[in-house]
Amino acid sequence: MSKLFSQVQVGGVTFKNRAWVSPMCQYSAVNGLIQDWHAVHYGAFITGGAGLVMVEAAAVHPDGRITEHCAGIWTDQQAQVLAEIPRFAHRFGTKAGIQIAHAGRKASTDTPWSGRGFIAVEAGGWQSVAPSPIAFEGYLAPFELTLAEIALIRADFVAAAERAMSADFDVLEIHAAHGYLLHEFFSPISNQRTDEYGGSFENRIKLLCEIASEVRLVVPRSRALFVRISATDWIAGGWSIDDSVALARELQARGVDLIDCSSGGISTAQQIELGPGYQVEFARKIHEESGILTNAVGMITTGEQAEAILANDDIAAVMIGRAMLGNPRWPIQAAAELGDEIPWPNQYARGFTARR
Repeated sequence: MSKLFSQVQVGGVTFKNRAWVSPMCQYSAVNGLIQDWHAVHYGAFITGGAGLVMVEAAAVHPDGRITEHCAGIWTDQQAQVLAEIPRFAHRFGTKAGIQIAHAGRKASTDTPWSGRGFIAVEAGGWQSVAPSPIAFEGYLAPFELTLAEIALIRADFVAAAERAMSADFDVLEIHAAHGYLLHEFFSPISNQRTDEYGGSFENRIKLLCEIASEVRLVVPRSRALFVRISATDWIAGGWSIDDSVALARELQARGVDLIDCSSGGISTAQQIELGPGYQVEFARKIHEESGILTNAVGMITTGEQAEAILANDDIAAVMIGRAMLGNPRWPIQAAAELGDEIPWPNQYARGFTARR
């Protein structure tokens, strides 16, 4: 059996394999409620053999949506509809996770395919918020959050985590990457506060650490708690991989089980060094220097590539995004590449036997 298709335990959850589906926004919800598009989208991954299917960023508050069509988990009704995903996943031995998020200064935009970008309040958008009143390039300046408003956002994350647990998700992931609110707090590019949430490294990571501690109290040890971070801003003077190692140690002390290692998104000034598996070394370094489990993401496209990434046991799993969109049964294909066999759904078994 290959490493990719061996079991792995993270927190209290045992995953049947290490080929996981990344959270990918679909911008197709209505009032935060997922729709039939989502049922087909996630159902394809679940029946395709993945060990974990991570549901896209679900906003913890209406103002925390990227677009008005983003999924939400700020109401019980939204959680009840989302519960259909883990219910279906568990029938196939697949674990289901959900990412909870707040878009911060990158909120109030139109769908990516519209071409409109940021939407002003007078055009139907809403006022964005951030640690400091510094606009993301091409957007209007956000309002700086007060201490009272920060406390409310912390409560929103905890309430969202409670709803996710009630919906029977196996994994809860806090989104602290890609230039959204929690990343905005810890990056010096976007945080120029002078109070307890700004200035020093310890102050800038404070909000994420508080949320992680409080969310861990509602995510039982039988489940798993992940945090997705941008391991580097790809900007001189911005957040660095060494900062991420130090943050990972703090998050591990607060009960986080795994760091989901992405990068970038804080500014269009970033200089990303793209290439196959270009973020893998971030995951490896964070694990080696902090001891916490990590997963790798970014331009991982083949079973052989994924197997090589996992070979040294210093990365727990790979998350696949674009390759899974192109082929939701990517795990079945990757297993064949590696000489493994994983079950096809009974309804598709005829296709498997026809290939032998």
